[in-house]
Amino acid sequence: MSGPAVGLWLFEPCGFADILADVVSWLETFCDPVETKAGGDVDFWVRDGSALGLRAFDPSGVGVFFLSEDEEMPADDEDYSAFSRQPVQGLVVGAGCSGSVNHVLLGHLALALARRLDALVDFDGLLSSRPVAGDDTGNEAVLARARVLASVLPGNVAEVSYDTGGGGRWVRHVGDAEFLQAWLQHPDFHLIK
Repeated sequence: MSGPAVGLWLFEPCGFADILADVVSWLETFCDPVETKAGGDVDFWVRDGSALGLRAFDPSGVGVFFLSEDEEMPADDEDYSAFSRQPVQGLVVGAGCSGSVNHVLLGHLALALARRLDALVDFDGLLSSRPVAGDDTGNEAVLARARVLASVLPGNVAEVSYDTGGGGRWVRHVGDAEFLQAWLQHPDFHLIK
């Protein structure tokens, strides 16, 4: 079963190989093994969460994480009008399996990478309190709860609309590191799977 993933939006062009060289050397300080695959994607296993500001955790519930280039970024169907400029490049960082420890580790990895790369975090969905019965992608109740959450957490977060197919549109959250740090401390913290 795969876990959650987030995007990292970059606003200055940089070669993926250059980004990888920096990120892989950083990952090697607290992950083992770190494996670069053909095409440049990286698989890694977090062994020491202290580098991410985390206390000890049980690595038995932790799966593989991955980092890859988002070749769809920027996307033609997304509305970037909430930003002073359009993103020029994207990365995807994700967890190979779900479970709360993987959500927390991924959140802290995304926070560290967002700071390191001066990137925004694309949550690949709307963040809100835990889902309830009847929630679905286009549910207005989900949107209302997401807007309440976004209004009470510090930092900057924007709704980015995109095509859902069949002529429909929906939105997802894209936030800065300050917003993600606050969301990580929230009792309902989770990422989108």
